[in-house]
Order: sequence, then structure tokens, then C-alpha cells
Amino acid sequence: MPTSRVVVSLTLVLLVLAPAARAQDAPFVGWTQLLPGLTTEYQPSSENDCTAGRTHCVDAVIREMQRRFAPLALRCDHDAIFSLSYLLTTIEYRRTIEDPTFFEDTRFVNHEDAVFARFYFDAYDAWHAGQPAPPAWALAFQAASDRRVSAVGDLALGINAHVQRDLPFVLAGIGLVKPDGTSRKPDHDRVNRFLNRVTDDLMAYIVEHFDPTYDDTNLPTMLDDVVQFQIIPTWREFAWRNAERLATAESPAARALVASSIEAAAADTARALITEAMYPLGIGDAARDAFCASHHA
Repeated sequence: MPTSRVVVSLTLVLLVLAPAARAQDAPFVGWTQLLPGLTTEYQPSSENDCTAGRTHCVDAVIREMQRRFAPLALRCDHDAIFSLSYLLTTIEYRRTIEDPTFFEDTRFVNHEDAVFARFYFDAYDAWHAGQPAPPAWALAFQAASDRRVSAVGDLALGINAHVQRDLPFVLAGIGLVKPDGTSRKPDHDRVNRFLNRVTDDLMAYIVEHFDPTYDDTNLPTMLDDVVQFQIIPTWREFAWRNAERLATAESPAARALVASSIEAAAADTARALITEAMYPLGIGDAARDAFCASHHA
């Protein structure tokens, strides 16, 4: 694994601690004003950078992720694992769009990036404020709060909730076709090309700072595939097809049934992941937390 890539990732993660660097950023205000009311409308001419899909919006998403990750990491919160994964994934996305030809419609994908992140932020904020959250997220957050599953499990639960539960609603909300009627599926599939590039940096950081056993898994289950991001393209394909089901539902009642099936499937997967990743009887999270406490700061 190239050491330089890890250094770059960690440098970007720690930018949250550098006020001077933030002072040079584009003049954004609070995150909540970037996508007021969780709008999913894409308007290229909008003054709002996220609604218009400008690159500054991706930078704002990264800063918000850094702001949220830093305190989780410092207190060795088990929610930090997925938070780190999402942060490094978004940093890799930001690198990817330096090539303006990678996506057919980069600004639309930038808009999607912001809407998608907002689903996670809102679910996290709701659950931790004692408010209802989607079942798959509630199971993930509860498992992290209870320190019930391994770091591998924390990551898998977060990815499941965000991809299998959130993504269909995001895709259906922002639209599956371009104004000319052609499908946005090619850009959706292009995302899969850079996801695996996150794996090495993520694993290295977790092993060094959070849980040295993270890379010890060798299980005949979906856990290994999630850790290596191998299952993500499959889940993203399911998400697109479920988005199509939402978008083509013939009535509000039919759409509600589709939505219910999406929620149920993601929750069922979460329960299966918890069973697979649960700490064995008599072996808890104490060693993991002690390691984090002595290595992360």
C-alpha cells in the first residue's frame, strides 16, 4: 500500500483542526443552509452550490464530514468507523472529479453527493437526539452505542444502511434520467470504479488507530466482502433497481409498499450483519477501546 496515499488521506482528515486552512475556503455558511429542507432539486443555475452541483459543494461536504469525524475519533466512539469510511470515500470522489471527463454530468453527481450525505447526517442526528431513524440506521447506531460488534461490523452496518436503505430514495428523489430522457445509469455505474481505491487507506488507518484486528477477518460471510468493498457494486445495483420501482410506482400506496420493502430488506440485512459481527461471549470491546485510547490521540 503506498504510504503517500495514507499520508494524504490523514492530512485531509485532520484539516478539521486547522482553522487557518478553513479561512481560505470558499465562503460557505452552515451545512444546514446548503440543502435547506433536504431538497433534492437539481438546478444548475442556482446560487446554492449544492443545488447547482458545483465542486465547492463537495468541499463543503468533506469539511462537514471532518467536523463530525474528529470528535468521534477522539473519544473512540464506534460510530467513527463508518464516519471515517464515508469521509475517505468522499475525499476519493473529490480526487476523481479532478478529471472532468470521468462522469458524463459531474455537476449532477456532485449534487447527488450532497443529497446522499445529508441522508446520513440527518439519520445520525435524529437517532442521537432520541428521534426516530430508519430501521437499518437505528440498528447500526444502537450496535455502535452498545459496542456490540467488531469494527468490521460497524463498517458493514453503516454501508448497508446508507447504500441499501438511503440510496434508492436519493436516486428516486434526484431523478434517474437527464432532461433529454436518457438514463443517468452510466454515471451511477462509474462510481464503482473508484470505490475500491478507498480500501487500503481505510484499512491502514483503522488498524493503526482503532482496531488492530480489523484486517484479521477471513469469514465465509458477507463481512469480508463489505470490508473489501466487493459487495458494494451489487448493493448499488439493487439500489438503482429499487429506485426505479419507487419512480414507476403507479400510486402513493404502491410507492409506500415499495418503500416499506426497501426498509425491511435493509433492516433484515442489518440484523444478519449484527449476528455475524457480534463479539463472542466473553470477548468484548475492551481491548479494541484500550488500543484506540492509546493510539488515536
